[in-house]
Amino acid sequence: MAMVLALASAVVYGMADFCGGIASRRAAAAAVVALSQAAGLVAVVLLLPWLGGSPTPADLGWGAAAGVAGGAGLLLFYRSLATGVMSVVAPVTAVAAAALPVVGGLLLGERLGVLAALGILLALVAVVLVAAEGGLSSLRAARLGTVAPALAAGAGFGLFFVLLDRTGGDSGLSPLLAARVVSVLLIGGLALASGRSLLVSRGVLPVVVLAGVGDMTANALFLVATQVGEQLAITGVLASLYPASTVVLAQVVLRERLAGAQRAGLAVAAAAVVLIALPA
Repeated sequence: MAMVLALASAVVYGMADFCGGIASRRAAAAAVVALSQAAGLVAVVLLLPWLGGSPTPADLGWGAAAGVAGGAGLLLFYRSLATGVMSVVAPVTAVAAAALPVVGGLLLGERLGVLAALGILLALVAVVLVAAEGGLSSLRAARLGTVAPALAAGAGFGLFFVLLDRTGGDSGLSPLLAARVVSVLLIGGLALASGRSLLVSRGVLPVVVLAGVGDMTANALFLVATQVGEQLAITGVLASLYPASTVVLAQVVLRERLAGAQRAGLAVAAAAVVLIALPA
């Protein structure tokens, strides 16, 4: 069940990223990020009466820390996209986001079977391949000035997963409320301090809201997956397969052509999921 929820979170994360990407083509990225985060906050507030759980102060603390990590990751990611090569930034960020929960899980004492470990290794390869929309040759354009911020952004996303995993099983969605309040304050405050407008057109606003609600839905699915009790190394890497969902949507909706590396990545991702799901 936990693996299904983690995979569902990856699908929804990818859909949210796709919507965010579409919106960012029509409005300032800072406004899209800030408003989508606010939309996600509204969504989780509406769900709390039914799914709030019984959080402890520690649960809310872990959630707030996750909000700092996720918000910082977002800011670094968009900064990397603005100053670097997207075909380099995307795969570097994605693999860092996938690798950190694996490392965190192992450091916390998790033990993996041979098949699961092989599946995780394949998943890490798949993330790089799927996110490399310029093909593997584009990674030759990597420079320290581009790679370092992208790695930091991915570390922020991965740390978000690790910190949410530390919350208790009875905390419900309350840690996400703490996380989103902190990230909204962080991102919105920095955007306003820099003098950037947070306004978008009426035509773009529904897409921004869909991105924010989708992101929060994916967060909720991942959080529930961790609460069910599956290993962080597994749930984290499965949730990090979100680029696969994004590129499939880009192909279906926008008729974008996939690079050979991306097609190979989708096949590797499928094989990784099968290996992880097999009994130890």
